[in-house]
Amino acid sequence: MKKNTIKGRVLKNRKTKELVPNLKPGDIALIAHEDLDEIAANSLIGAKVKTVINVRRFSTGKYPNPGPLNLLENKISLIECVKDEIWDTVNDGDEISIIGGTIYNSSGVHLAQGKLLNLQDVKAAFKKARENFNPQLENFIKNTIEYAKKELEIIFKEIDLSHIQTTFKGKHCLIVVRGQKYKEDLHALRSYIREMKPILIGVDGGADALLENGLKPNLIIGDMDSVSDKALKSGAEIVVHAYSDGKAPGIDRIKKLGVSNYKVLPIFGTSEDVAMLVAYEKGAELIVAVGTHSNVIDFLEKGRQGMSSTFLVRLKIGSILMDARGVNQLYKQKFRLKYLIAMAAAAFIPLLVVFIISPPAFQFARLLYLRLRLILQV
Repeated sequence: MKKNTIKGRVLKNRKTKELVPNLKPGDIALIAHEDLDEIAANSLIGAKVKTVINVRRFSTGKYPNPGPLNLLENKISLIECVKDEIWDTVNDGDEISIIGGTIYNSSGVHLAQGKLLNLQDVKAAFKKARENFNPQLENFIKNTIEYAKKELEIIFKEIDLSHIQTTFKGKHCLIVVRGQKYKEDLHALRSYIREMKPILIGVDGGADALLENGLKPNLIIGDMDSVSDKALKSGAEIVVHAYSDGKAPGIDRIKKLGVSNYKVLPIFGTSEDVAMLVAYEKGAELIVAVGTHSNVIDFLEKGRQGMSSTFLVRLKIGSILMDARGVNQLYKQKFRLKYLIAMAAAAFIPLLVVFIISPPAFQFARLLYLRLRLILQV
């Protein structure tokens, strides 16, 4: 059987989230992303690439990651080149061709030999990972408990947030993270946002998610590695999440952009943990979270071995926290003809009753009927 040839422009970056904004439909993405997670896969699908070449294992079997399966189901080819030999032999913008798992340059010169993954390969790896997941889960729980003991006092102590100007007291707060299904959940909350006008916090790229929905973030919190320049210049108050020792790599980027309205907040935990703590400590009445990471798979996909800070933060603020993850799946209204008929009947019956019991209304209807007969000459 003759193998299909895939041709296209290749773009590469070892950080998938930095590569995606530069991709165009039909491109070939060259990445170094072990255990490709669902969020990264969905971003590649959204970029409409035709092929993904990975110099790491798409699935190592540590945990069941659905990213590769999502790509294949969207007709995107997967090539695994774990020897990393291709990385230095191609440059951004090069035209390459792929036959089976073999990669050539535009002149037909052999560049690398990879493995073309099929649906059976990916499903088998996913199944094996699910079967072997219990040891990973056990280690994850042990790490969470161990670090929770160390971070308990840090998370529960009072935090000085006097330098943050956004007012939360007595208001609702919506925190947006670019996690799984964040687009659908944010869309499902549009009526809530319109009516309640909550304080809007974008956690890194979550700020761009708000802008994409025509919403302006009041506050942007994060290490500033996945938020756009546009969002940072939107006028939102910016809080740079720093390490506990005060180091904040994100400050350099902020300064280069000439953004002056930023504050630095050194604290343990993830940036979304920090966002929740800020809203809670500043007196928010209700915190609604969209796209946040809250289970083992989420954290393993991020390369974390535990979720102690997230566990402790949610324990602290749980009384006012509502996780909107999956809210779009809660109830989906389907249009039914019988509902329309019932509504029309409900509106018609009162009118009919009025015409019957009201002589003026009855005479009006009779005159209207005669007028129509004259016009139509019936």
